[in-house]
Amino acid sequence: MSSFLISIVVACYFLVLIVISIRTSSKGANLTFFLGDRKSPWYVVAFGMIGASLSGVTFISVPGWVESSQFSYMQMVIGYLLGYVVIAYVLMPMYYRLKLTSIYTYLDQRFGSQSYTTGSSLFLLSRIIGASFRLYLVAIVLKGFVFPQLHFVWIVAITIALIWIYTFRGGIKTIIWTDTLQTAFMLIAVVVAIISIASALNLDFSGILNTVRDSEYSRIFFFDDFGSNKHFLKQFLSGAAIAIVMTGLDQDMMQKNLSCKSLKDAQKNMMSFSVVLIFVNLVFLALGALLYTFALQKGIEIPEKRDELFPMIALQSGLGTSLGLFFILGLIASAYSSADSALTALTTSFYVDILKVKEETAEKQKKTRMSIHLGMSFALLITIVVFHYINDDSVISSLFKAAGYTYGPLMGLYAFGLFVKRKVNDNWVPDICIISIILSVIIGFGGKYFGWSVGFELLIYNAFITFCGLLLISKSDVK
Repeated sequence: MSSFLISIVVACYFLVLIVISIRTSSKGANLTFFLGDRKSPWYVVAFGMIGASLSGVTFISVPGWVESSQFSYMQMVIGYLLGYVVIAYVLMPMYYRLKLTSIYTYLDQRFGSQSYTTGSSLFLLSRIIGASFRLYLVAIVLKGFVFPQLHFVWIVAITIALIWIYTFRGGIKTIIWTDTLQTAFMLIAVVVAIISIASALNLDFSGILNTVRDSEYSRIFFFDDFGSNKHFLKQFLSGAAIAIVMTGLDQDMMQKNLSCKSLKDAQKNMMSFSVVLIFVNLVFLALGALLYTFALQKGIEIPEKRDELFPMIALQSGLGTSLGLFFILGLIASAYSSADSALTALTTSFYVDILKVKEETAEKQKKTRMSIHLGMSFALLITIVVFHYINDDSVISSLFKAAGYTYGPLMGLYAFGLFVKRKVNDNWVPDICIISIILSVIIGFGGKYFGWSVGFELLIYNAFITFCGLLLISKSDVK
């Protein structure tokens, strides 16, 4: 496929995003940037959050996971429902009652400044690593399959520059609407891929369902081996915990919800989004089963890195230009729908939580915010380039997993704050969080020596350790 044709399509796509940015940015005031003037329609937020939740990692990796994990990922997705209920009816009422811009302000009110700084710092570290890793994966695909003549650093720099251009004025108000467009392109890309593969295999709709159902990949529930990280209980509880921390305790995701007109609207957004997400993930897994079936029937060699299977078939298997173009648009949309909101959330958290900007004129606040936004863009660029030059998949994977460890202490902090009415020695909170992360790393790497496969449930252990540590440094009842 012609790189020039792809460049034209991508350029047109970004022009549309920039037009949306101009139309939604108003005067670029801080209330618009941070909370969208609290006027976002809940159904628009819900649809856009699908793309932000899935990201480029899901778009590329979930279909590739099917060979090794079958449909076991759905056990975790079902667990998400429980997590979203907790978010909608425990966390969000508190956020709206306190009228928070940054959700980590709660930690200041409940524990003190050390806890506040620790919580926001954990988020900043997690999001910088997480967003960078997602963009890194997309840049690899663009470099390997689309723009091999461009240097990797230039691909990353152009990508981040484009994101900065359409987010620096409107912030979350722009993100709400661009995420809607990007979610649509991502889902269209998956549907086009399924239709293209089904056509090549001479399958109608019922044929698609039968092929997926009868394949060796379609097993969802695993109850037989509790030591396996595929066991239903582990996956279900991990899914609930992941939903709570990576949505309910994540400034990136909650900033969208806080932009809704009311708590009731935000709750409708959360619950409708959670149900739709189940079906969307099931479609991604079905695509994975079809990709492997297509490769086997057509004698296509499965790439060593399974993440490359979807891009290889979409761009190099002769299934048509339309599939290739929609794949590129879907890939970019899935990556940017998480990266652009992450950039906005990083800016918000640093501005509100770290700098604690208050006594400034509106013009000064705007300049400060824009400087932070630019600085966070450079932070993402540098982190992605570091990933590239490490050039070791195992190290990069460990770094990404390390970002996940940092959410555990956040979960422990919020659980203790909400359900235990005791006063904590705020000065000891950073030490408790660091110890919790260290112990979680030891558990994660040491479990295999005892025949215990530790998976995503490590997040729960991490939160529990933090919770117990806070109990040890607590005293008297909070009045």
